[in-house]
Amino acid sequence: MTSGEGVTMKLMDEVAGIVAARHCKTNIVTASVDAINFHRKIKKDDPTVAARVSSCLADISTWMKEHHLQLNLAKTELLVLPANPSLQHDFTIQLESSLITPSRSVRNLGVTFDDQLTFTDHISKTARSCRFALHNIRKIRPFLTEHATQLIVQALVISRLDYCNALLAGLPACATKPLQMIQNAAARLVFNEPKRAHVTPLFISLHWLPLAARIKFKALTLAYRTITGSAPSYFHSLLRVYIPTRHLRSVNERRLVVPSQKATKSLSRTFSFTVPCWWNALPTLIRNAESLTTFKRQLKTNLFREHLTL
Repeated sequence: MTSGEGVTMKLMDEVAGIVAARHCKTNIVTASVDAINFHRKIKKDDPTVAARVSSCLADISTWMKEHHLQLNLAKTELLVLPANPSLQHDFTIQLESSLITPSRSVRNLGVTFDDQLTFTDHISKTARSCRFALHNIRKIRPFLTEHATQLIVQALVISRLDYCNALLAGLPACATKPLQMIQNAAARLVFNEPKRAHVTPLFISLHWLPLAARIKFKALTLAYRTITGSAPSYFHSLLRVYIPTRHLRSVNERRLVVPSQKATKSLSRTFSFTVPCWWNALPTLIRNAESLTTFKRQLKTNLFREHLTL
């Protein structure tokens, strides 16, 4: 890529983001040279939704044409996430000669989002790719040392299980079971153990947290960074530090406010509800850790005791 091309691509990113932000006002907008994602709350039976989204896409398309670029309408997708799963938003977006209808699932940054946020498709695709990687590693396992196998498995399998795993926070164990089975198979492969070997001693030897604990570790790390101010700014609207109205001992315990469950049941899985519950259940010593490194070390030790007991 030449420097001129780099400047053009950077300019495109910035302008596309500005156009989307103008239409979305205070809502989240992300833009890149090959993807523009904008998120806006809509009300049930709002007749202006389709027109507003069409106007936004039209502005982006117009700017791109003025700069000799083309918006790929064939890859433009619309995903509606209802607060109540029983509600259905039946509308289409018209742009030039293309008609965009809501999709059941879309892929963004390697994660497949479905309209019910069950992540069933994402879990299935991740498990399938991990099984393929394990199958290939198993073929060369007789020629590898235990340490070499561990490094390969961590690079090709465990890294995929960890990618964006905080999105799976709050899902029932039955939903994430396929991923846990992949991790179990990976541990057995490292030590060349039979299919039904007990995995807890293997996890302890490898110093691996099981899947549920890994999800909790990622989410709680984001919570610590949010409280200490090192996380992206949009996390601050999701988590609020508890400040008592009177001077109580809890003022120095770094607790988070847990939202009430007056809303729909599906909201109990949200980051702003699940993570404060997990955070407040941590020992005070861990919540008051002086640095991120110390917090991670103490948190991992605590999760080991919680999830891995022989």
